[in-house]
Parts: sequence; C-alpha cells; structure tokens
Amino acid sequence: MSQVRGISQWKSKEANKLEEVQHAQEAALAIVEREKQKCKAAVEVAYKAQRIAELESEKRKQAEMKFQKEAEEKQKVIDALAYSEIRYRRYTMDEIAVATNYFSSSEKVGEGGYGPVFKATLDHTPVAIKVLRPDISQGEKQFHREVTSLYPQILLIGILSCNFSTMDIVQVEVLSRMRHPHMVILLGACPEYGCLVYEYMQNGSLEDRLFCREGSRPLSWRIRFRIAAEIATALNFLHRTRPEPLVHRDLKPANILLDKNYVSKISDVGLCRLVPPSIADSVTQYHMTAAAGTFCYIDPEYQQTGMLGTKSDIYSLGVMLLQIITAKPAMGLTHYVETAIDTGRFAEILDPTVHDWPVNEALSFAKLALQCCELRRRDRPDLDSVILPELERLRDLGSQNNPDGRFDDKYSQSQTSKGNSPKAMSQVNENRFDHI
Repeated sequence: MSQVRGISQWKSKEANKLEEVQHAQEAALAIVEREKQKCKAAVEVAYKAQRIAELESEKRKQAEMKFQKEAEEKQKVIDALAYSEIRYRRYTMDEIAVATNYFSSSEKVGEGGYGPVFKATLDHTPVAIKVLRPDISQGEKQFHREVTSLYPQILLIGILSCNFSTMDIVQVEVLSRMRHPHMVILLGACPEYGCLVYEYMQNGSLEDRLFCREGSRPLSWRIRFRIAAEIATALNFLHRTRPEPLVHRDLKPANILLDKNYVSKISDVGLCRLVPPSIADSVTQYHMTAAAGTFCYIDPEYQQTGMLGTKSDIYSLGVMLLQIITAKPAMGLTHYVETAIDTGRFAEILDPTVHDWPVNEALSFAKLALQCCELRRRDRPDLDSVILPELERLRDLGSQNNPDGRFDDKYSQSQTSKGNSPKAMSQVNENRFDHI
C-alpha cells in the first residue's frame, strides 16, 4: 500500500509540474503574441509615417514647381517688356501742363485717395489725367521745386505728384496693356511726374447717377442689372490674372465710371501696384479713417488682420450691389436690407425713382449681395461660379424685356419736364469725376 501511495504522490507531483510547464508555455506564447502585435503596430505606424513623409515631399515638390513656374512666367513678362517697345504713350510735363491749363482748378474734376484728376485733351482726344500722390517723405518737395521752377504760373494747391523713382514703371507698362471692355483704359503716362492718362468717361460715376446728382435722371432697373454684371465680369478678369490675382482694394460706386452709352467701367485698376506698398497701404488706411461712407466698403476681415485677398473685393462688391437697387448710402446698409427682408418690407426699400421693379428678381439680387457681405471671407460666395452666373441671369432678364437697353420713356419725359435739356445735361457731365 505504501508503494501505491508513493506512486500516486509521484504522479500527482508530475502532473503539477506538467501543468506548470503548460502554464509557462501559454504565458510565453501570450508574450510572443503581444510582441507580434506591437511589432505589427510599429510597422504600420512606420509605414504611415513614411507615407506621410512621401506625401509631404510630393507636396513640397509640387509647390516648388508651381512657384518656379510662376516665377518663370513673371520673369517672361518682365523680359518681354524690357526688350519690347513701350506700348503706352509717354507724355512730357509740357504736354500735361498745357493740356490741363497748368493744372488749373477749373479743369479739376475730381479728388481721390491717390490724387486729383483733371479733364484735358491730348492727341485730339478727351482724357482724364490723374496726378498720383507721393509718399510725403519723398516726392512732395522735389515736385514743388522742379515744377514751380519750370512753370511759375502753376498754383500747386493740393497737387502732389508721385516721385517716379518710387513708381514701378514695369507695372505702368503691364497695366497699359490690360484690356477689358469694362475697365477704364490707361492711355499713357508722364513718368517724370507721376501723371496717368485715362480715357474720359462722359457720364461720370455710378455714384452720381444712383443719387441723381445735378438733376441727372435715374437709371432703370434694366441698366442697373446690366451694370452689376459688367462690374462682376471685370472684377473676375482681375482676380483671374496670372501669376498673381489683382485685388482692386477700393471698389465702390465712385470708382465705377459710365461712358456715353452708360456702359460701366472700373477705374483705378492696379494703382496699388504702381506705388510702393507703404503708399498703397496708406491710401487704404486713409479710407478706413476717413468718412464713414468710404469705410463701409472695406472688408471687415482686412480691418482685423491687415491681410487683403480677392474676397476683400467681394465684400466691397456686395455693398455696392445693395446700393445699386436701393440708392442709399453704404453706412448700415446691410443691416437695413436684412431687416427689410425679414419683416416683409423689401419692396419698400427699393429705389423709388424706379417704378417697375421686378421685386422677386430684385430680392434674389439683394440676397446675393448680402452673401457677399458676410463678415468671414470663407462664407462669401465664389465670384466665377456663383456671383457672376446669377448677375448674368438677371442682366439677361432685363435685356429680354428691353433689347435696346435704353432709359424708359417715362424717365426721359419726367426729366425733360424738369428742365434737363441736352445743354444742361452736358454741363452736368463736366463734373462726373468726384471721388475718383
């Protein structure tokens, strides 16, 4: 019995040892499995990191290639200009002085942030001559000294010419070659004294026409819709220029000019590129600190960050579109229109000088304008894919109803009865460049 008991105890011990060995093996296998999972996870992380690095490297290469391509394109433009004949007409100071009657105040037709504007005739053509303001620390004394020595009869009150050593002559050439049906043409320049020569626009500014200044007759809704589409077309052209988009910076009704057929054109295009950034920024800062009416067109995001972009022009466009249908000042206009829409009084705020507004279409017009006036740039619609197609649709609606695009007879009759003869209207047109 003792032997049987001993064998039984031995078997029990051996079974316990075997069980311990099995547990040890299982634990070892579990450790191995965990290590395998860790290794697998590490491999996956390494692969992802490698993939991310490859993608980043590819992005950098593409960005470098894009930058190099844009730089090459820009250099090609500069080289082409450097080795080609100058396309814009270069005027002498003698020609400018004589054409403006030695900068006579009687020939002055406007004043803006970039400088005064004079009406003149050059090469038997009516033109508008803008005298660019200088950086006060650089060009003022030189201009006064040189011009007064040449032309003692000139009274240089309020005339400050830009020192053209600070002006980008290449940009003058570039802008003079830019052609669009709805941009005022830069005909030439006087490089020595910072004078730019533009085509003359007989019917003045959109601002004057919206507010019927000097007794001018109101624009029909058809013409207003057409003008809105024309402005958007020209702005889209500027924003799609390469290698860099061209931001206008100062879009407002006073800078939209009308020719003899009431075709609209954007003025002051590219002036921020003709002078150093410090001067261009000072002009924008002048608008921000000047009258509230001008301040209202400036992108709120630019006011906060100091960063300009194409969407900055979209904000200005939105405010201007609201003015086109209401003929009201820009101050508080977005809130005014939003409130009218929310309270069902939209039809009441439309310009009352127009008696046949298509209210539903005008409402679509207003809602689009309000989208353009969103405080955040990212919330504003795209010009090319959203704004322009809608404005063209509304323009086409007006064209279908009035193919000739003329003023309604009732406006012509009402204005004639008030004494606005052709002679009176011609006198009005002499003063159409205020705020340029």
